[in-house]
Formats: sequence, C-alpha cells, structure tokens
Amino acid sequence: MPDPRENLAAAVTAALPSARADLEGLVRIPSIWADPAHADDTHRSAEAVAELARGAGAASVRIVAAEGGAPAVIARWPAPAGQPTVLLYAHHDVQPTGGDQHWTSPPFEPTERDGRLYGRGATDDKAGVMTHLAVLRAYRGRPPVGVTLFVEGEEESGSPTLTALLAEHRDLLASDVIVIADAANPAVDVPALTTSLRGLVDVVVEVAMLERPVHSGVYGGPIGDALTALCTTLGSLHDAKGAVAVPGLVHGHSDAPDLDEATFRADAGLLDGVELIGTGTLPERTWHAPAVAVLGIDAPRVAEASNVLVPRARAMVSMRIAPGEDAVSAQRALAAHLESHAPWGAQVTVTPGTGIAEPFSLDSSGAAHDAARRAFSEAFGTAAVETGIGGSIPFIAEFARTFPGAAVLVTGVGDPASRWHGIDESLHLEMFGKGVLAEALLLDELTR
Repeated sequence: MPDPRENLAAAVTAALPSARADLEGLVRIPSIWADPAHADDTHRSAEAVAELARGAGAASVRIVAAEGGAPAVIARWPAPAGQPTVLLYAHHDVQPTGGDQHWTSPPFEPTERDGRLYGRGATDDKAGVMTHLAVLRAYRGRPPVGVTLFVEGEEESGSPTLTALLAEHRDLLASDVIVIADAANPAVDVPALTTSLRGLVDVVVEVAMLERPVHSGVYGGPIGDALTALCTTLGSLHDAKGAVAVPGLVHGHSDAPDLDEATFRADAGLLDGVELIGTGTLPERTWHAPAVAVLGIDAPRVAEASNVLVPRARAMVSMRIAPGEDAVSAQRALAAHLESHAPWGAQVTVTPGTGIAEPFSLDSSGAAHDAARRAFSEAFGTAAVETGIGGSIPFIAEFARTFPGAAVLVTGVGDPASRWHGIDESLHLEMFGKGVLAEALLLDELTR
C-alpha cells in the first residue's frame, strides 16, 4: 500500500512548478500600498490572489477592506466533519524598492540566480501567499482540515485597519490554529518556529536654535547651529559600547546558542573593521534587547549647503523594544531622553509616531506546536528550532487578543540572505519547496 506521506510529498513536488510561476506573477505586481501611486496595483494584487484561491478550490472567496484600508482576501475551504479549522495568514503588499537603480536586476522582474529568485516580495511575503496556495493545490482543493486563507494588504504599513477587519469578519476568520507565514529560518536547511518578536516605536525630534538662518562667520562661535545640537542629542542614545542608553527599558536574556559572528557580519553586509555594538550574545542583542536607529534627518543637503547656521533640524528615531516591554511606556521614555539631552538650551519638540507595535512572545507548548515541530523536522530533515526575531509583526498580538483560544504558529520561508526590505530581496527556491511540504505535513498532523 502506498505511504500517504510519500503521496503527499509527491503531490507537493508536482505543485511547485505552478506555484513558482504564480509567485513570479505576483512579484511582477508592484503592490506598494504605502505609496498612493501604487494603490491600483495593490488592488490588482488582491484580485490576483483571489483568482488563485478560486483556482485552488476555495468554496468561497471575498475581497474585503476596512474604511480607508487596503484590500485583503478571505478564502475558505470548509472543515471535514470533526476536524479543526486552520487560519493561514500572509500579506500581498510589499515594501518600496529603495531605488530600482540599486538592484542587480529590476525589482519587479523576478530573476533566478544561483538557486534564488530575486524580486521585491519574492520572500516578504508573496512567498508566504504561495506557500499556502501550493499546499492547497497539493491537496487538490480538499485539505484534511478546514482552511481559511487570509491575505492582508497593508502589513508593510503597520496593519492600521487590521483591528477593524478582524472585528468585522470575526466569524469568517475564527479558527483553532493560526499559521502566520511571515517569518524566517536561521539557515536554508534549518526550519524554525518563531516564538518571540520585538516591538517598535518611533518619534520625530526637532531641535530649534534660531529664528532664522544667520551668517556662520558673523555669529558662529558664540551661537551654535541646530544640526550640531541635533547630532549631539542623537549621540546620547547609545553608550560608549553602543548599547541603548535610554533608561528604564526591558532587557531580556536568551538561552539560545550564540550565532557565528563572521556569518552574522556577512549576512548584514558589515564593512571590514566596523565593530558590532552593544553587549551580550547576538541572540540577546537582536531578539531580547532594545535597539535604536536614526532613520532620517531633515536638514540642508550637502549640495545645497551654504555658510549659515542652520536654525532648525529634525530626525526620525526608531526603537525596537524587547518582549515584556510596554510600547507606549517605551515611546515616552525615548521622548523624555531626547528632551533632556539636547545641548546649549536648544528647544526640543518630540512628536510620537502613530505606528506602535507591541512586542510579543508565544507559548510553544501544546499539540499544535508539537505537530509543527514534527512536520517541519520531517520536511527539512533537520530538527526544527525555536527562534526569536529582532523585527516586529504587530498584528500577531492582535490575532491573539481576537482569538484567545487559537494556537498561533509563526513560520516562514525567508533566511538570513533573503534581504527582507532591502536591495536584491530573494527567495531560496529549494527552501521554498521544503516550506511547502512542511505546511502540507502540518495540516495532516493536525488531524490526529
């Protein structure tokens, strides 16, 4: 008698070519919801996902949106009698390219090089979309459990209307297990279940010194300039070792083995001679400690500079926060630090950002996580590990609050070389195939 698991593996293998082709089709759609110029593209992307869901045998498919929000797709495959329902989440919107001219190949023209598929969204998160759809194709539209596919359209903008969507469509989205395919593995041959994520807050800080620009020769010396004052203020955010100097923040501990520093440096593209900052193991610094970065500064461009003292300057400051931290409290602490560290009596205005992401940690015990560990270990041929992510996925906490009885699994098909949000984003195609098999096996495991 044929082994059902072998049959499933063969069905996944047969589904991969069309999944790859449809992934390329989705990558060609520049669904940058954050850019109003691409609003129509994001709607076109949602329509494409909806059509793919219909082709994968969905019993019902809807495109929904909250007021002012991006289009999302909800598709359903009803549960066989006595079986649980699994919510499969991914998002079809993507980040801006960061400048098309910097890419080795055009960002919206998927290109394979050395076993990787390059293109914006190839990993984050159109690979997640196609992982789910490939699994449903492998089951010929008749999965062994109920499936609700939920593909969001504004994750890269912080999911501002997700709360409204979950409230409006709660009955459609209710499930026993939630699989969020928007994370990464530590290596292409090592599957991971993500169990902790940092949160995110930001502020805009403005430093004012003068009513207007004045001659740097006539007044320079007794009078300082706002740009230098801003730089001094921003420099206070880290101590001499590069650790975040904002007081009162949560710093966690990790028992995870330390990462190989050379590999970590290479994955990040750190230049020769540049030191790592902060203290503790790399997992502690990237998963369980705060991190501050200056994302942008408004000041005269070098090419447009003149010999005057700059009267005002401002910057956007972003801070990742550790699990266990309260995002609003952390944002207030960041603002208070900036307000108290401006030099020379400079006037400081700190405006809190509206995009707040709470950190999150998952309890990895229970039948669903045990099933996932078995499925992913079998698919990859390597034991699944639990890992943290230094980035933020703000909607996970929202799902947990809305569906408190559901087990939440965070998976994904990215790896350290995927360059999420960066230039030359890519997907490792062999790992993609293993990820599809892992999720297919997971649905089978959840029937037991």
